[in-house]
Amino acid sequence: MASARPAVSVIIPAYNEEGRLEPTVRDAVHYFRSTSRNAEIIVVDDGSRDGTSDLTNRLHAELPEVRLIRLAANAGKGYAVRTGVVNARGRLVLFMDADGATPIAEYDRLERAIAGGAAVAIGSRALHGPGVRVRARLYRRMIGRLFHGLVRTLTVRGIADTQCGFKMFRGAAAHDLFSRMRMKGFSFDVEVLVMAQLRGLRVAEVPVNWTHQPGSRVNLVRDSLHMAYDLLVIRAHVLRGDYDAPHVAPLSDGVGADASVEDESDGTGSAVGVVGDSEGSVVRPS
Repeated sequence: MASARPAVSVIIPAYNEEGRLEPTVRDAVHYFRSTSRNAEIIVVDDGSRDGTSDLTNRLHAELPEVRLIRLAANAGKGYAVRTGVVNARGRLVLFMDADGATPIAEYDRLERAIAGGAAVAIGSRALHGPGVRVRARLYRRMIGRLFHGLVRTLTVRGIADTQCGFKMFRGAAAHDLFSRMRMKGFSFDVEVLVMAQLRGLRVAEVPVNWTHQPGSRVNLVRDSLHMAYDLLVIRAHVLRGDYDAPHVAPLSDGVGADASVEDESDGTGSAVGVVGDSEGSVVRPS
């Protein structure tokens, strides 16, 4: 019989993160245990070439909250997050970066926004708040401001920071939005927020602590140019009505743990032999 439905699912996309992942996972497990929250930590290995999967399997053996989903090839951060979300069972769904740039303790700030009525709560490095400090390099701030100028012009309005890798959703909202996603790369954050606004969901932007971490996988110039092009693609999707219907099956918020699809585990915590969509993502059936 399936275990009780978690209060929260935490999705951590990971590509060649063997050197940075372990402290983030351990901090998350410790945080949820210390606050008496039932949580699952889903690491999605996005086709890593290092020991990311082996590390996650070792953590799973020690920390049963940890689950691993492995993608056969590198598909992009957005694709990895979507894979984790559509396999999440939590009543709340949070995704965060493997480097722990935003500490897991910031969870409380986002949870309060959800409790206050938001369907989506997003961490922001652009807003100021008590007890909040952002440690970012100057060049990141400059490129970020240029990119968000384009975001406001072409896609999302009223949000100061679309790209912070710390976002929380009510379970039903997460499955509904990510089942409609098209973008596989870093621009997926913008796409999800566009869809949330199109669907009339309340989005709360919440100031969070954030510290630049060495070893970033983001090439700010190249990836920013790519994301600028992606904004045009997202705009085209909106105009064509591509977000009007899901293209992978969303999980209903009313589904309990006993009705969910369990991983067919190979004994190491890896998800194998589970259902896939037309692109190979691990998904739940409707």
